[in-house]
Parts: sequence; structure tokens; C-alpha cells
Amino acid sequence: MNKFKFDWLILPVVGVLIILAAWHIVGGKKVYSLTTGMAELGTTVAALPEGEAQWKALAPKLKSGEIEATETKRLRPDVWEAISSSFEEKRIGLIPDLPNVVETWDSSKPYIVDPWAKRGEMDQGILRFTWYSLVLVAQGYAIALIIGVPVGFFLGLSPTFTKMFDPLIQVLRPVSPLAWLPLGLVLFMRAGPEAGTYAALFTIALCGMWPTVLNTAVGVRAVPQDYLNVGRVLKLSRWKMLTKILIPATLPYMFTGFRLSLGIAWLAIVAAEMLTGRPGAGGFLWQEYNALIYEHIIFSILTIGIVGLILDRLMSLVEARFKAIS
Repeated sequence: MNKFKFDWLILPVVGVLIILAAWHIVGGKKVYSLTTGMAELGTTVAALPEGEAQWKALAPKLKSGEIEATETKRLRPDVWEAISSSFEEKRIGLIPDLPNVVETWDSSKPYIVDPWAKRGEMDQGILRFTWYSLVLVAQGYAIALIIGVPVGFFLGLSPTFTKMFDPLIQVLRPVSPLAWLPLGLVLFMRAGPEAGTYAALFTIALCGMWPTVLNTAVGVRAVPQDYLNVGRVLKLSRWKMLTKILIPATLPYMFTGFRLSLGIAWLAIVAAEMLTGRPGAGGFLWQEYNALIYEHIIFSILTIGIVGLILDRLMSLVEARFKAIS
């Protein structure tokens, strides 16, 4: 149990903390550089209610002539409003334009603390955006498996079918989702407002089915000949040969394909949403990129990665459950 905690909990947490620390170190931060004299600024603050006490709190922070954005949030709003014109905003750091951890968290907090909020079509909580994407992924992934598994069995069982269609599969397989989506939009142009949805499903299914097709075919070819001979001796029907011998023997290969297909399906939906502007994890990323809100871009990337990890782990659990049953 202790080794499990160390391997699966403590080490990953340490790794995440190291990455966060490195990100925070290389990231930039927003500072406000003083453009007027300290004496003039002190006079401005002194004119405010309780000005002397406020200046005593503010002056030590301005020894370098700069004040960090996080420090300005600790000032009273009326104080900062009165003195903000005396400062010039700039960014400093190893990579100045890269938001650090604190800035990313502060900017993304509304999407996290109220994850199901719906303030507008493209201003919603992160879980609601993710749900939109997952629903479409589930539909496209189901289509990919329904088509991919039979095609994989045909490739594995029939040399003639393989010679006819394997070259075509090898041509289509490397094509990016970004290339398939425009074709999907053309194919479903007459669907009206739903054209983007159908094009996304087309892209997910087409890109996601190839790992299932190829791994299923490899699994069928790897079935020991002895298994098939036993089936023939027992005079099993084709259906029983398929369900009692081929599918159980091929299942580990199939699940490898299922996991790879699921990852590609999630990748494809992000690309589809970015191009079509659909609400979802990818659509949110594209919107924030156009708005040049770098904190939200990083937040979107992290969300997409975490969801992909969760989907892979869930598929691993399903695979383990099937192996236990069989």
C-alpha cells in the first residue's frame, strides 16, 4: 500500500510541483513602473482619506520604483484609482509575455469556481465547455468503433480485402483532422446550422477509427492457428468462431486500438471546434487566442490535457474489467 501511494500519488505530485515551479520561474509578471517622483506621488496619496497611513504602507513597496500587479490588488480601490496614472505598465521576467502560475490562476478562477456557469455562448464554465466537447467525442468515437472493428476483422481475415484496401488506408490514415474538417463542411453543407456538428462527427470518426482498424487486424492475424484448428474440429459455426475464439483472442489488441482511437478523437474535436467556432474546450481555446488572453490559452491547454488523461485512465479501467471477466 505504501509503495502504491509513493508510485501513484507522491511521485506524480512531486513531478507536477517541479513543473509548476519551473513554469513560475521562467514566466513573466506584470509590474507598474513609477513615472513621477516619489514626493509628488506622496502628495497625491496624502490628499486621500487616511492618506498618511496609506503612504506609510505604500512607500516601502516603491523602493525600486516598481510595484507588482499582485501588490496593487492589496491597495484600496480608491487609492489605486488615484495613483494609477503615475505608473506605466510593463512585463518583466525570463519570458515576459508568458503568464506565470499565479496570473493564470487569478485570470482563470471564474471558470473553475463556477464550472457550470453559462454567461453567454462562449463565456461558460470550464466543465460546461468540456461537456459539450465530450458529448460530440462520444458520438464520433462510437461511429469510429462501429466502422473500425468490422473493417479490422476483414483486413485480418481476408488477404484479398487487405490487398484491395490497405493501400487506401495507408494513404488516408496520416491526414490531419484540420484537412478532413473542410471536406466534412462541404459534404454536410446542406444540413444548415448543423453542418458544423456533422462535419465534426465526420472528422472524429474518420481520424479516430484507424488505430482500431489496424490493431484489430494485427490481433486477428496473431490468433494462434491452433485455436482456429480446434474450432474447425468442433465444427463451430462462423458466428461462434467469431464470438468464442477470434474476439476473445483479439481483445487485447482491440483495446490498444480503442485507447489510441479515443486519444485521437479527443484531439480531433479540439481541432474541429477551433475551426468551426463551436462552444467547447477547443472553441474556448480559439476564442482566447483571438483575444490574445494568454492566461486562458494556457488554462485551456491544461484542461484539454487533463481531460485526455482522464479518458485514457477510464479506458484502462474498462480494459482491465474486460480482462477480468474473460
